[in-house]
Amino acid sequence: MNGLEYFDIYYYSRRILLLLTFAFIFSACSDSSEETLEQKLQKVLNKGVKKFNVRGVSAAIVFDTDSLWVGTSGISHDTVSMKPDMLFGIGSITKNFVAALALKLVENGTLSLEDKLSKWLPAYPHIDSNITIRQLLNHTSGIYMFWNNDNLWEALKKDRTRIWTPEEVLEYINEPHFQPGESWGYSNTNYLLMAMIIEKATGSALLSGFKKYLWEPLNLQNYYLSLGDSLPENQAHVFGDNFQYGSSEMDITFQPRASHESITYGSSGIVTTAIDLAKWTYYLFEGNILGEESMNEMLQFIEFKPTFNMRGYGLGVQLFTSNIVNRENAFGHGGGNIGSATYMVYLPKYHVSVVVMVNAFPTNSVDYFTDNLIDEFVKLSD
Repeated sequence: MNGLEYFDIYYYSRRILLLLTFAFIFSACSDSSEETLEQKLQKVLNKGVKKFNVRGVSAAIVFDTDSLWVGTSGISHDTVSMKPDMLFGIGSITKNFVAALALKLVENGTLSLEDKLSKWLPAYPHIDSNITIRQLLNHTSGIYMFWNNDNLWEALKKDRTRIWTPEEVLEYINEPHFQPGESWGYSNTNYLLMAMIIEKATGSALLSGFKKYLWEPLNLQNYYLSLGDSLPENQAHVFGDNFQYGSSEMDITFQPRASHESITYGSSGIVTTAIDLAKWTYYLFEGNILGEESMNEMLQFIEFKPTFNMRGYGLGVQLFTSNIVNRENAFGHGGGNIGSATYMVYLPKYHVSVVVMVNAFPTNSVDYFTDNLIDEFVKLSD
C-alpha cells in the first residue's frame, strides 16, 4: 500500500486521550499548494539519498493496524529501483526477536529469566556458568565480545563458505570484560548463548521457534533466517568488500558469506522487508505478542552514558538517544549487516512504529532518514 488515505493516531498525554485524525485525499488534479504528509515523507527519502550519496532506502510507518505509509527512493542496483517488497538483512535487530522468543518461553514455563547458564549449557572457558538469562538479554553478563578477537576474523575470511558451530565460535572467547551484573557491555556472545539455550530448551532450531511462537501467530509472511532458510532473490542489493575483496563498490549480495552468518547466529541473521519489520515493531510494543509482565521486563532499561545510538538497554531493546528520534522518547533496535543498515523505532507517545532500511553500511544516512521522517509526522501531531 503506497500512501495514506485515512489514518488515525492515538496517544495519551497526562491522562487525556487525544484523537488526531488526518485525512489525505490524493488527486492529480488537486489545486492545493499545501503538501500532504505522504509527499513530505517522500521528500525526506529523496533528499537523503542525494545528501548522503547512498544508493537506496526503503521505509515504512505504521500508525495503526489498518494504516501505514510506505516509501522508497533510489536504487537497489544498476537501474533497478528500490521496491517496498525488497528484503534486507536486519543485523542486530535479530536480538529483539530472540529476546521476544525467550520471553514467550518464560510465559509458557519453559524458561525463567533467572535460569543460570549451568542449567542449560556445559561450562565454557572464560564464561561464568552462574550468569543468568536476564544478564544475557540485557548485556550485563560481562562476557567477551567474540568480534573483538582478530584471530576469529582471520579464520572466518579463509573460507567464506564454512558454517561455524556455536562451540567453535566460543573457542575464541577471552577473559570477561567485567563480572556479571557489575556493569553493562554490548556483546554478541550473549545472544549466541541465548540461541543455544533456546534450542536446548525447545529441542528445535531457532528458526522453528521464530515461526511457531512469533511469525505464524501474527501471519507475518516475509521473514527469513539467513542460516537455515532459502532466501528469495528479491533482496535489495548490498555493496562492500565483504571484509575480504578490497572494494566497497562491489555488489556482494550473492557472494559466499556463510561463515559470517554462522558466527553471528542469534545476534543477527533475520531478513525481511521494511513493511513487515514495521508491523512487527507495532505489534510487539502495542502488546499484541507478549503479556504485560513480559513487556514490563523487556522495557526495564539499564541506562548509561550515551553509546553510539543508545542511552539504555532492556531485554533486546535499545532506548535511543534523542538525536536520531527527533528528541522524542523512543525505543526499538538498530542493526547493521554486510552492506545494509536498519532502524526499527517505536514512539510510545504516538503509538507509531518507524522502520528505515538503507543498502549501505556504515552510513549516517539511516540516522538522518529516521530523525526527519519522525519530525514530519510529529509536527502535524503536536
